[in-house]
Amino acid sequence: MYVFSVNARTPKALEGFDKGAEVPFIIYINFKDLFGAEHLCHAYLKQQGFDHPSVEKRKLIEDKFLVDQKLIDADPALKEALTSGYSIQIFSAH
Repeated sequence: MYVFSVNARTPKALEGFDKGAEVPFIIYINFKDLFGAEHLCHAYLKQQGFDHPSVEKRKLIEDKFLVDQKLIDADPALKEALTSGYSIQIFSAH
């Protein structure tokens, strides 16, 4: 699994963001390959209506952490990504 710090632009005004605003995201992608995970990250953001996704940081989450139930229970986004394949969190500021 990979976690990405991504910025993308709003094509229209959204709740809390003006048109063209740069919006920060944390995205978990449950995929073994970095290249594929990054492309899925871009595709999921575009599917949600955001433009020009730009990955700022990327990090592999090692398998040993993905079996730690205490860690999984403490991180709802990680838990969602393990069950659905991905999780997208939007932030109101950088």
